[in-house]
Amino acid sequence: MKAILALEDGTVFHGKAFGAKASACGEVCFNTSMTGYQEILTDPSYKGQIVTMTYPLIGNYGINRQDVESWRPHVAGFVIRELSPVVSNWRADASLPEYLEEYGIPGIQGVDTRALTKKLRVVGAMKGFISTEPGMTDAEAVERARAWHGMVGMDYVKDVTHAEPFLWDEKDEMSASFRLVQGTAPVNPREVRAPLPPADIPIVAYDFGMKYNILRRLRQHGFRVQVVPAHTPAAEALKYKPAGIFLSNGPGDPAALHYAVAAVRELVATGLPIFGICLGHQILGQALGGRTFKLKFGHRGGNQPVKDLESGRVEITSQNHGFAVDPASLPAEVMVNRINLNDQTVEGLRHKHKPIFCVQYHPEASPGPHDSTPLFAEFRQMIERH
Repeated sequence: MKAILALEDGTVFHGKAFGAKASACGEVCFNTSMTGYQEILTDPSYKGQIVTMTYPLIGNYGINRQDVESWRPHVAGFVIRELSPVVSNWRADASLPEYLEEYGIPGIQGVDTRALTKKLRVVGAMKGFISTEPGMTDAEAVERARAWHGMVGMDYVKDVTHAEPFLWDEKDEMSASFRLVQGTAPVNPREVRAPLPPADIPIVAYDFGMKYNILRRLRQHGFRVQVVPAHTPAAEALKYKPAGIFLSNGPGDPAALHYAVAAVRELVATGLPIFGICLGHQILGQALGGRTFKLKFGHRGGNQPVKDLESGRVEITSQNHGFAVDPASLPAEVMVNRINLNDQTVEGLRHKHKPIFCVQYHPEASPGPHDSTPLFAEFRQMIERH
């Protein structure tokens, strides 16, 4: 079955369809991770985006239901060079095409992803249209791409946040790390987990499109995590009597989230320790007086170098964002303490007088390197001090 990918500049790519018979618009972007495609598919931050994988062979280990990062995949479409004809992994529950078909998401393979990525790096992320349905002409596909509203000004958080508050993993069944099974004991190795510490620090986590591995990491560091929807007022969040506030990742334009910025501004005034990741970092940056802007093609992948300006240490990080905080807009009491070594954009902020810090990247990774995992321990230490 044929498939088509069209860009707003008139470029058209043809390939073979996989996944669902469907059509979708979205911002076409690229991710440089070599593995972790199912975590990428299920990351709510990709809502409204057609994701291109730069690694050429995708699908070889299939999909398993334990490593997903939310309740469903959120990408608008999926673009790859070659789909593996074989699924070879003992944990696989389904193939990649079966998974996309289940959720109505179109995929296209056989695309020159190097050419597409180079175009996006030169021109910038573009509006696009993907279709696996028959009868779609090039002209119609380009017109559909151009007619899409784009990412700027869009609030996709309302589409991915949980509608009701909930306490994460009350029975401690989903947060522990996997542990390698030794010997030949008759146990299911998918269920063998490392022990968890007591959940002795209560926090409130704002869900702007939170990945499950963030919640797992927080629980692994001894937090009892009360998750609240993105639109929760500060007064409502404080009723849970949290020792700290966590602000999650999420999709869309941070400048469109006025309700979230207003709530976080009130929480900043309480003096509670606050930790933000990705979109949470951008919302916190605005609440502290800064502004955000759209990057040319964003940072998406597991190999982004970030320098900690306080220690001089360089971390290789996992990232997924298309907007950034403008350092010139920040007040004097907020310091930029981390920068991206590729383009010098802001990767971390710290308040000089209050227990508040945030990072633009993903210390929980999934997929990606674990260089930044200690940030969760830093959050706990900050709460214990205050």
